[in-house]
Amino acid sequence: MTAPGTPAEAGGEGLVEFLALMRVMRERCAWKGAQTHESLAPYLREEADEVLEAIAEGDPQHLCDELGDLLLQIYFHAAIAEEAGAFTMDDVVAGLTAKMRRRNPHVFGPEASSGRVYTLEEIEEMWQAAKAAEREL
Repeated sequence: MTAPGTPAEAGGEGLVEFLALMRVMRERCAWKGAQTHESLAPYLREEADEVLEAIAEGDPQHLCDELGDLLLQIYFHAAIAEEAGAFTMDDVVAGLTAKMRRRNPHVFGPEASSGRVYTLEEIEEMWQAAKAAEREL
């Protein structure tokens, strides 16, 4: 149970619901259905910039709103890719999950069970080493 005023831990249901909503919007809205990765690229950049502005302002509600707008762009691109048979949002999330497991051995790998507390510098080194290993594949 969370304390009053404390956000509840997200379970992901809203993300699933929004993906279904995105599919309906692409089907029923001529403008949304006509968009491509290329036509949406300027909006993606604009929304990312607005997230950065909200961070600089330090206003949590503004940041929440702008993160939602950025998430819309991510879902938009995933829906377009899904329609083309390229990949799905599940593929995006699965890839990201696997990447985070690889890049955080101090949390998910054998290093995690050692009980050792790693410095920020060591964590950064592990991240960069994992990233470099991915590029070699």
